[in-house]
Amino acid sequence: MLSAVNLNFGQILGHGIFSMGGSVLGSVGSVGLYLTAWIVTPLLAYVGVAVYSELSSYSPLRSGGPVVYLEQEYPRPKFLVPIVFAITSTLLAYNGVTAIVFAQYWLLLFDMPITAANQTMVAIVVTTITSAIALLSTKWSLRIVNVFSVFKVISLVFVVVTGIAVLLGLTPIQDPYKHFQHPWAGSKWDPNALANTFVKVNTAVAGWHNAFYVLGEVRSRDPVRVVSGAGYISLSVVIVLYVLTNVAYIAVVPPEEIKASGQLVAALFFKHVFGDGAAAKIMPIMVTASCFGNLIAVVVGSARVQREIARQGLLPWPAFWTTSRPFGTPSVPIIFKYLLSSAVILLLPAKDAFAFLLDLSSYPFLVFGAAFTFGIWPLRARRKKMGLEKTKYQMLNSLIVLYLLWNVFLLVLPMIPPEDGRGDVSFWYGTYVVVGMGVLLVSALFYYVYIVYLPKRGGYEIVEEIEDLPDGARNARLVRRYKSTPDIPTEDQPLLS
Repeated sequence: MLSAVNLNFGQILGHGIFSMGGSVLGSVGSVGLYLTAWIVTPLLAYVGVAVYSELSSYSPLRSGGPVVYLEQEYPRPKFLVPIVFAITSTLLAYNGVTAIVFAQYWLLLFDMPITAANQTMVAIVVTTITSAIALLSTKWSLRIVNVFSVFKVISLVFVVVTGIAVLLGLTPIQDPYKHFQHPWAGSKWDPNALANTFVKVNTAVAGWHNAFYVLGEVRSRDPVRVVSGAGYISLSVVIVLYVLTNVAYIAVVPPEEIKASGQLVAALFFKHVFGDGAAAKIMPIMVTASCFGNLIAVVVGSARVQREIARQGLLPWPAFWTTSRPFGTPSVPIIFKYLLSSAVILLLPAKDAFAFLLDLSSYPFLVFGAAFTFGIWPLRARRKKMGLEKTKYQMLNSLIVLYLLWNVFLLVLPMIPPEDGRGDVSFWYGTYVVVGMGVLLVSALFYYVYIVYLPKRGGYEIVEEIEDLPDGARNARLVRRYKSTPDIPTEDQPLLS
């Protein structure tokens, strides 16, 4: 249980709480809406844990999370939803957002100018180091994640205690309650801004499901109970720490300064409390440590999702993707994630990279979140028809509706033009929506060409074939099975391997 909780903490407690204050408060305009976003979003994540718990209970020995759920829920059209998820998650498997925040606080820690070149260089270096750790040893990766997870909790507790000291008048901060006196003044009810706000905060609490991705590696008679409990525990701790941390920010830093802080609100907090001396360096150390552990935790979890996707034959050359040689880790997914992360860090404008990558990494997966939440109902119906018993993790229908509406809300509102016509990047506000939907369409096109069009033209069908690998792993290959004709004998030929 402790390792599962720490794996969740490793992803949740990354850059979000230390870097999103400026963009979130700038979007909603008021302290009241700001704090509401940080309360409502984690509470809805509790419903997400219930969704994952029920779905994982139907395949308690399989890692992979959403890709497993979608495969169970949408067997028709055959291979459609899993393949679209596979290609989408592969194309968006970058780790650039956290690396950028690490770079900014690292440069601040050593009093170096935060230029585009410096930010890019540091982000690439930390991505390289954390990817190498995840590649060389899963055991040591989890140990490092455990250490940094504990450290990150202690860091947030330190911020909270500092904030309490401020509110009690034990620091030089004068009148710490003045920023709370008119909490709803300046509120912006612009649907686009509200959606972007909740998308960002939702990303900040993402990670409560990280342990579900490694379900098949949990050693327990009831692995679902372990990862479900880890989700609830990690969320409970996080919601208390996040709310109190944001209260501390508001008590210390004037709202207008927070709005202009970019990703450095935590640094402003410590500067106001401790001045420019050595004590002000504590926060950059905390943030860089949090980001470092987060980078490793995300690589460990997401690499296993990629491996599970490949084992189902949903990516080209599954034996290549699923091998655990030479270090006993998912080497190819880790290396691919590293190369993709480095590419997006290098190619995007440094000033827009954080906001754009953050929104893009979340948006297409809201589609899948809505899909596998809705899919619970037909899955239950099929199981009932097969005479299977209800799972003890079955959730209330009202909660399914609530979580489905939440995902639809986050999907639809960003499409509404903002009142001022501008988003939080220097280019068109809806770029990330278009790119995100474009990734989904490319994934669907891949499915159509390889699973529908080419088989129809070539006179064959696509079937699944199980293959045992020398290192003990198993993967399912999609193969061509030709129809029997006088001219073409029946045979199986690999399609994507």
